[in-house]
Amino acid sequence: MIELYQTEWCPASRRVRQRLTELGIDYVIRQVAADPAKRELLVELTGASSVPILVADDGSAVVGEEDIVEYVDAHFEEPAGAWAHRARAAKARRRYLSEECTCLPAATR
Repeated sequence: MIELYQTEWCPASRRVRQRLTELGIDYVIRQVAADPAKRELLVELTGASSVPILVADDGSAVVGEEDIVEYVDAHFEEPAGAWAHRARAAKARRRYLSEECTCLPAATR
């Protein structure tokens, strides 16, 4: 089973989760400590402390959003319904920015 070491607040982790969902890939999420200094086990397992990190079925670690997306795109075929996931994610993001996000002035949402 593929494992994804990530945090919920990390934008790169979110984008990797979205790509895995688009491709229909089942995976296990492994949360990591917010403080990189407290990620000793992650460093032991993967050699890195930054997120996201994907651990493939063969135990190899792929570190970083770009490398993970490149890896999954090379190893998994995009299903016909992937566009539907992308469309819904874009719609949810727009809704969040316009209705819920207080980080932007109302005029720019």
